[in-house]
Amino acid sequence: MDVLPPHLIVEILSRLNDPTDLVCCRLASKTLNSLSYEVRRISLLCSRNRYMKSRAPETRTLITPFKTIINNFIRSSRLLDSVTIGVFERSLVEMYDENELEGEFDDLYLTDERFIGEWLPFVCRRLRSLSISDFWSQSCWRRSETLSVISSHCHVLQELKLKNAWLSVDGLKPMLMLTCLTLEFIRLDDEDLNKINDCFPSLQVLNLVSVGGLKEPKIRLLHLKTCQWAVSNVPFSLTILAPNLVTLKLKCVRPKSLIIQAPLLSFLHLSLIDAGVFDVKDFPSIRVFKLESLNLSRLIVKFPFGKTVEHLTVNMPPSTKISRPLYFYSLFDIFPNLSSLALGPGAWSELELWYCREGLEGRVGMKGLKEIKAHLVVYDIEATLSCIFSLLDLCTNLVKVTLLIHRHVDSNTSSKLKLRCTGDYPKIRWKWGFWKEESRDIWGLLL
Repeated sequence: MDVLPPHLIVEILSRLNDPTDLVCCRLASKTLNSLSYEVRRISLLCSRNRYMKSRAPETRTLITPFKTIINNFIRSSRLLDSVTIGVFERSLVEMYDENELEGEFDDLYLTDERFIGEWLPFVCRRLRSLSISDFWSQSCWRRSETLSVISSHCHVLQELKLKNAWLSVDGLKPMLMLTCLTLEFIRLDDEDLNKINDCFPSLQVLNLVSVGGLKEPKIRLLHLKTCQWAVSNVPFSLTILAPNLVTLKLKCVRPKSLIIQAPLLSFLHLSLIDAGVFDVKDFPSIRVFKLESLNLSRLIVKFPFGKTVEHLTVNMPPSTKISRPLYFYSLFDIFPNLSSLALGPGAWSELELWYCREGLEGRVGMKGLKEIKAHLVVYDIEATLSCIFSLLDLCTNLVKVTLLIHRHVDSNTSSKLKLRCTGDYPKIRWKWGFWKEESRDIWGLLL
């Protein structure tokens, strides 16, 4: 250990997540003990093992409360500029009992404003990043004023992430230095997002994932550049007014009104069923567009910015209700300058169904299209091959085709499809792989 330079030891100690490991390091040597107080960032997460021991009658009295550990470590590390505290929620989700919800425990209630007020004043002057992931069974019914505490102390904070909590905005003060905010699985007492807009005017990155308590939310942030927003089916209207927004990922259900004004937008990923009033202003800078909807046919004709899009992805979620399968032919007119087109499994299935009924003969192809990617579910290999070949004949300048076959398709069918495609169109660069619901795509050669 003496061979390592001190700054490298500090970096290693900063990456430890289990407080027990850090304690062991402090006890191992005087060097580790002294350098442990110089860490710039700290991550303290309650493990499954610690949780189980804290609940078992035979070991409960032997376990130091997690809040006490957090308090002691942070208050003794005055050089911190980044703090992460939380629980391994996935490993605990099936392990707590009804006592967690009935109020017997609050040892993992980490957004408790009184608890945060015990240690935050000791590090707030240097703190640049703060992340708190609460234990939902203890926090969901406790209304927290932690935003007020954080905004009162952290005047140089740049990044804030809060997860699994019920947050009040009472007493929230402006945080002019904050540029990145993430709220995930949050019940927020700010139904129109007025407080968020007014108190965080410098935000450049905003992530709102499963934030409840909203009615008619409106994002109006002058400096916002990147936004990810996953909305429930409750809000009646959604509005985004962001003149410098470049990247937007928006997932909603069926808002009565959807308004987006972002003239510099270049990447748009939109997932929704439908929208009543659909006011999407022209995006002269958009290059990448991803659309997922049960109503592709109806929605896709509403976008006025098709001529600038170079990379398009369309998909339909699984449903027994099929929209009118005319969307594919609209693509040729609305997006005439595409260089790449990706078809999700739902979109490909709809295209193949329409091809079997009507065919693609006589359609005008996309001359500029260089690449196609498709997720296939092969029910009838001849029908699938015929649809693929007709599509290739339609898009005469294709260079690369990527086909991902559903994992449940038997290997013989997959191999036959590959041999036919590569044999009939040898000049195209083929890429193969597998896909499965709720899993990442797997790339590799088919045997």
